[in-house]
Amino acid sequence: MSPRRLSIEIVTPAPPGSLAGNRVTARRWAAILRELGHRVRLTTAYEDSGADVLVALHARRSHPSIRGFRERHPAGRLVVALTGTDVYRDIHQDAEAASSLELASLLVLLQEAAVDEIPSALRGKARVILQSAQPRARKRKGSSPPRLTVVGHLRAEKDPFRLAEALSLLPDLMLEAVHVGKALTPEMEKAARQWMRREGRYRWKGELPGAQVRQRMADSEALVLTSLMEGGANVISEAVVCGVPVLASRISSSVALLGRDYRGYFDAEDTAGLAHLVRRFVENLSFRRTLQQQVRYLKPKFAPRREREAWGKVLRELM
Repeated sequence: MSPRRLSIEIVTPAPPGSLAGNRVTARRWAAILRELGHRVRLTTAYEDSGADVLVALHARRSHPSIRGFRERHPAGRLVVALTGTDVYRDIHQDAEAASSLELASLLVLLQEAAVDEIPSALRGKARVILQSAQPRARKRKGSSPPRLTVVGHLRAEKDPFRLAEALSLLPDLMLEAVHVGKALTPEMEKAARQWMRREGRYRWKGELPGAQVRQRMADSEALVLTSLMEGGANVISEAVVCGVPVLASRISSSVALLGRDYRGYFDAEDTAGLAHLVRRFVENLSFRRTLQQQVRYLKPKFAPRREREAWGKVLRELM
């Protein structure tokens, strides 16, 4: 617990009702901070309501709120939480995102490798808070064919159709590929429907409520994460706590979460590499059990208690 009850405003550009990852993260953080005894408000833009602490999610998109808070409260307590596009793109090429780092009291990152992307002079502000998840019981019995699930909105950073492309190299392999996520452009929706017509094993379900998404993941044999850029994918923690192996593109954020020795990687954008990994997972029971054992070992890393303790430590430091 921090020394006293605080008033905390969390700013996220994702609007109320949105199922975007940033909104989901903001809601979970709000619940954690309330568990710690604080008053919390979620907004989409900074409201000068006298909050003791402002937590701004997204260095670039929340920059007007970050700048507005700092102008009104030069010595105020300001936490800037960095997303994947912040860490791996915007802070390196966008002046407003870079300015947000300068204005912050502390920076919250979602995995250790992100610290290396922060300018060296500002790394002393960086604090890593791993995203947690609650386990869900499996409702669907183990199946033949096995089900692989992709969770993520259809946008370029997610490389959303990489699994569908890999299936074209595996015409003889019996499996189901289910993709859950909103098409963010008409072109992405058109592409998803084209893939369903072309590949009978691929089904795009569109956007679903969070509880349904997590249950579908828990009922899968594996989560397939094909992203090119992630701040620290919460779907990894959600899969791990359910004992679901992850077949992940080898990007620094996922390696930071799953570990260098994890055996379920393929090179990003490598369709043939993903196809090889999928075939091995489906046909080699020993390999599948190895990945299951590895995610069981990782489960304590993503316990809600650890995320709650990390936020408590950040607030104590701020005060």
